[in-house]
Amino acid sequence: MSQTNKLRVLFCIGVNQNFFDASPVEAKQVWGAFGVMMKGVEETPGIRVIGNMDDDQLMVGPSTTAPWTTYILADADALENVAAVCNLFRTTPVGDSSKLWKYCKIEARVGRELIIQG
Repeated sequence: MSQTNKLRVLFCIGVNQNFFDASPVEAKQVWGAFGVMMKGVEETPGIRVIGNMDDDQLMVGPSTTAPWTTYILADADALENVAAVCNLFRTTPVGDSSKLWKYCKIEARVGRELIIQG
């Protein structure tokens, strides 16, 4: 697939109030699950992570809308690959009874790389 056919994706991740209400033990489980999810993003077929950015020093409290707490910039082969990354929030377990989407949310912005023709 040529570079011009790839999708450029900005995954925007927000932390919600449930994380801030969690006990220290539960919050540690969320942090562990978040690491599993991040590794899952890198291992998702058709996804190539370019980089990430964390806004945790300047974003305090839950992120209910933009700006988000953290971002992942990636290239994707197809929209299905983007959906698979978003689905990690539905499937990544936190402890024995919850999934990551109880504590965090994700939104994907999809476009293309801006290439200036000379």
